[in-house]
Amino acid sequence: MSKTVNISSPSQFTEVLQGSVLVLANFYADSSIPSQQVAPVFEQLSQALSRPKLVTFVKVNTAQQKDIAEAYRVTSPPTFIIFRGGKVVEKVQGADALKLQSAVKKVSEEVQKMGSGEGGASGSGSGSNDANWKGAGLPRGYTDITSQVELRYCELLNVDPDAGSVRALFDTAKPSALSGGKGAAKDWVESDTDEQLLLFLPFQSMLKLHTLQITSLPPNDDDDDDEEVPMRPRTIKLFTNKPHNLGFDEAEDLSATQEFELSEEDWNAEGTANIPLRFVKFQNITSLVLFVVNGDGDGEKTRLDRLRLIGETGEKREMGKLEKIGDEPGE
Repeated sequence: MSKTVNISSPSQFTEVLQGSVLVLANFYADSSIPSQQVAPVFEQLSQALSRPKLVTFVKVNTAQQKDIAEAYRVTSPPTFIIFRGGKVVEKVQGADALKLQSAVKKVSEEVQKMGSGEGGASGSGSGSNDANWKGAGLPRGYTDITSQVELRYCELLNVDPDAGSVRALFDTAKPSALSGGKGAAKDWVESDTDEQLLLFLPFQSMLKLHTLQITSLPPNDDDDDDEEVPMRPRTIKLFTNKPHNLGFDEAEDLSATQEFELSEEDWNAEGTANIPLRFVKFQNITSLVLFVVNGDGDGEKTRLDRLRLIGETGEKREMGKLEKIGDEPGE
């Protein structure tokens, strides 16, 4: 379901500007071919970055909402305007997807900087109003590019259906486990039949990946008496530029782009492991497969609360050629 708000009146537009810290507005026209061309890009960004009361994406039909278009001097659709606190901070004219992405990147960076409670905003995660939670700092010279994950094409294998969905891994809110959130909605994932997990992450753009940050917050034994306590991951294999997810046997046998072992010392006080990657091997990547081979302990399940990708973005990629296991050529 689309997260983009279709503006139907000036009063509604005013309410949105007052109710969200950041607003990105697409002023479009149905008769404009450039508007039609860039609309899917805007929708993908809306799906990836929308946050209740923090970041809102809206569409304004310039023919139907002439007063709004005139108020912001929009004469040539598509025009994209970014508002902060109800004020214009940037305007992008035309169907230039790269310029739009660059502008929206600033939105993403704004989200990362937002403190809890700023502008009355709250996070989109379960039970936390800290939208600026981070398990570890950013390496100097690099940015958080987690928003480049194409969520609708992600695939997670061997996941416990009673835990959270794959989207929970990329929530910007503080994990409920750090907020005393026992009994809250499960905003983490756990493996199901054994300790292994296979996660396929396609990206919206070509990426240079510098660092992977993994947060894992299994409960203490005495906190979860009625259930088996999951483990943190220990051995992890990464594979780049795969067109689809791997099978478990295939992932076991293939040589990884990088493989690493995590120990207790790798996890900080907030349950996050900061993993530097062999940067030369993670240039110009379009997808990542993360394979949790085993957990650190004697249990039968592993747990992941958050994933964060640090690096640089590059050229936007076409998303139409992604495959799933079992797809036949030409389908």
